[in-house]
Amino acid sequence: MPEEADHVEVAETPGDVTVPAGPAPSGSAGPVTGADQDALPPLLASRLAPAALPEPVLVRPRLLARLAQGVAAPVTLVSGPAGWGKTTLLASWARAVGDEPPTAWVTVEEGDTGTRLWSYLAAALRAAAEGVPDEGPQPPVPDRPPRPDQLELLAAALAARERPVRLVLDDLHRITDPGALTGLEFLLRHAEGRLRLVVGARFDPPLALHRWRLAGELTEVGPDELAFTAEEVADLLVAHGVPLPAAAVPRLHERTGGWPAGLRFAALALRAQADPARAVERFTGDQPDVAGYLRDEVLAPLRPDARDVLRRTAIATAVCADLAEAVTGRSDAGQVLADLSRAGGFVEHDGGSPPWYRCHPLLADLLRDELGRLPAEELRDLHLRAAGWYGDHDRPAEALRHALAAGEWNRATELLIARWPELAPYDRDRPAAPAPPEPPAEAVRRDPELALACAAERAYDGDVDAAAGYLRRAVDQAGALPEPRRDRFRRLATALELTLARLAGDHAEVRRAAARLLATRTAVGPGDDPRAGAGEDADAGAVAGTALGLVGLAQGELPVAAERFTAALDAARRAGRPRTELVCASRSALLTAARGGLRAAERTAREALAMPPCQGWSCRLDCGHAYLALALVAWHRDEPAEAAANLTLAGPATTAPGAAALATLCRAELLAADGEPAAALRILAAARELSPGRELTAALTAAEAQLRAAVGDVDSARALLTDALRAAIEAGSAGAPPSERADDAAGSGGEVAAVGVALARVELRAGDRRAAGRALPDWSGPGAESWPLPVRLAAGVLDAVLAHDSGDDRRAGRVLEQVLDLAEPDGYRRVFTRAEPGVRDLLAAHLDSGTAHWATVSDLVRGADERRSVEPPDRPSGPARALDEPLTERELTILRYLQSILSNVEIASELSLSVNTVKTHVRNIYRKLDATRRREAVRRARELRLI
Repeated sequence: MPEEADHVEVAETPGDVTVPAGPAPSGSAGPVTGADQDALPPLLASRLAPAALPEPVLVRPRLLARLAQGVAAPVTLVSGPAGWGKTTLLASWARAVGDEPPTAWVTVEEGDTGTRLWSYLAAALRAAAEGVPDEGPQPPVPDRPPRPDQLELLAAALAARERPVRLVLDDLHRITDPGALTGLEFLLRHAEGRLRLVVGARFDPPLALHRWRLAGELTEVGPDELAFTAEEVADLLVAHGVPLPAAAVPRLHERTGGWPAGLRFAALALRAQADPARAVERFTGDQPDVAGYLRDEVLAPLRPDARDVLRRTAIATAVCADLAEAVTGRSDAGQVLADLSRAGGFVEHDGGSPPWYRCHPLLADLLRDELGRLPAEELRDLHLRAAGWYGDHDRPAEALRHALAAGEWNRATELLIARWPELAPYDRDRPAAPAPPEPPAEAVRRDPELALACAAERAYDGDVDAAAGYLRRAVDQAGALPEPRRDRFRRLATALELTLARLAGDHAEVRRAAARLLATRTAVGPGDDPRAGAGEDADAGAVAGTALGLVGLAQGELPVAAERFTAALDAARRAGRPRTELVCASRSALLTAARGGLRAAERTAREALAMPPCQGWSCRLDCGHAYLALALVAWHRDEPAEAAANLTLAGPATTAPGAAALATLCRAELLAADGEPAAALRILAAARELSPGRELTAALTAAEAQLRAAVGDVDSARALLTDALRAAIEAGSAGAPPSERADDAAGSGGEVAAVGVALARVELRAGDRRAAGRALPDWSGPGAESWPLPVRLAAGVLDAVLAHDSGDDRRAGRVLEQVLDLAEPDGYRRVFTRAEPGVRDLLAAHLDSGTAHWATVSDLVRGADERRSVEPPDRPSGPARALDEPLTERELTILRYLQSILSNVEIASELSLSVNTVKTHVRNIYRKLDATRRREAVRRARELRLI
């Protein structure tokens, strides 16, 4: 199998055709005479042409476009480990672009010396020159490492060309002598941009890449870009004729990490399966074909010490340098992992400080398989080392797993008893780990808590069935326990029942189990029994409250969830449980932001992100909720760039139950503001169908209706809101006596108010001020204090606009001042800046009439004026002037991050790039946008509607 086969069938390489000495055919090095003829073997024509493309070929336009943009710069580097599709991409691109301008190709082989390499370079460059006879005669190209005078002649000739020559050097990593490429660097420096070098390599070749990075003249395509997207995986399976259900495609993408060669192996394997969806779960890296490729192409080229570090650290799903050193006993283990991660593809890091590393899923499978072949005592020692490190670093779940794997039954039981509140699983976004061996029956009979420990470990890994089995075994053996120990056992078992109910999505059982847990008490036992001490009620309160908060959030009961998380956060702090504290703090921040407490939400979110447990891949979901809270805060403060950046960082939290609706609201508003209302409407409609709870459904409905009205569809917006308002009132008054039922939005719940405000806005947009006034709920009454603050502020601003339109300027000013009193402490801006058209003039008039918020109002008016000057209402949908050189896909991604407050180092961490690479892209962005500073580049990009 060729080293670069990825997403296509592997075609047999045609037999090499030798080019004999004598008259030089196109693509050969020309005649070689005398002693040189004896020293140099004939050239192979197969090395002077792009590799044959195996079938079926999957065209990936995004990568072809990336290369097409990249060759505008002097050097393009396509790098990645074995099987990441470098050769296939370069060959596809070379065939797609043809010979306009001409393209020279050289495949580098192991053992190529400087002389041999220049023989092929001479043949390739000569062939490219001969293909363009209208550009005049070309000087002879040296067929060995050239003399300085020859290089100057060649550089001058290249500089004089009308069109550049593109030179592709595939597998350039095989050249280890920097001197062999000295002449090539000279040509790149002095050919005045007429030589465009495109390199394919497994790692950085011995070229002075740092010079081109520094100058912004290097385009890099790495493993992150070479990896298949989920959509490309689906296209690949269709090309291979694999009938995989759409729901299983993301799982295959996750299992292969987008690795092209791995996907090809998977396609071949799945094509022969009667049930491809089930076969995806059985596709692992220790299967013979995959394992053989990984051993030969990935592990074999590594140094023995690097292979040993990878194999031994596979004992854990992810490691930091300190853990790697503890497990391997090598002081350089962290440096080895850092070096491996720089190549990308098979070892990645999370960008944290310190960084955590993990292997590609298929490589991890193979390494664990090899790990299992170690002698039992050696493997047990590795688990003991890992258990000790995790135990010392407040990671009890991982410590428990390794203690069980090592057969340390007493240590595992003691971990459960001492750390049970920290063993509840909250984050499902982590790689699964192999199940530890089952403990002996005698050990479980002697100590039923051991079976509870096994159940907790399996629950933490998401294996509900196995956890339930261990729980039943534990209960069966616990009947004869003495009184104090039996009380403690009951509390631990109830906590596990609560966890399993939550994992199963049984919300009613979660509530019942939480009540049982809160009712348990642990009696004081004999002082000589370390496992029979008094339990902390704060622990029970923290665990039960967190579970109830998660259920409330999943069901869209935001006020209830906020109350539960607040109480659980206080209990977790009293009990000293940092992991539970992080879970509660991140969700509390999100719910506070959703209800409108921006300042408190921002403070809590940043406190959560600063907590020690917020590291590595183990807490991405919890950190994501904190970032989502910051995104909502930024949006309400009219900082769309900051909101977009934090929404990107929110990651898996944007799909979590309950939080998904809030993320959709933020994302839809950003899309609409960016000129993509159709996309915003699509995601709002889809989210509304799945949204839990009346408040979130009302918010999504209101947003969708207002957007429909904004694009001119007033009738459907009005109908949508009328139906939603009727349903919300009926749901809110169900079961209440007739005298207490609300007849309209005023005095009803927050969800009714949100729909009422939206309906009033739609009526105002339609020109019916009287209908708008009737629909607008009473935002200043006592019942309005329970509404989310953004809804109340929006109602107040609309009330002021209606008062102004009716000629009652005094009332309009009084109402506006009340709204400012509520909005200013939390820094609200969007409610004024993105509201009805007349708000800017209303604010300006308010300045003249006098206000206690003069600085805020002045800033809002000035901001509105600046926005008008940059974004006139009748501006065209496209940019005013196209860029002379378009931004690449990666540059556009980094440009969006430049809108945020993230530094280059933080941007590099988020994108898993080197800081130098980010700096290079930033310089390219500045050059293309004719900017000298970040703010200037962002402003220019907004003018061009690039962001």
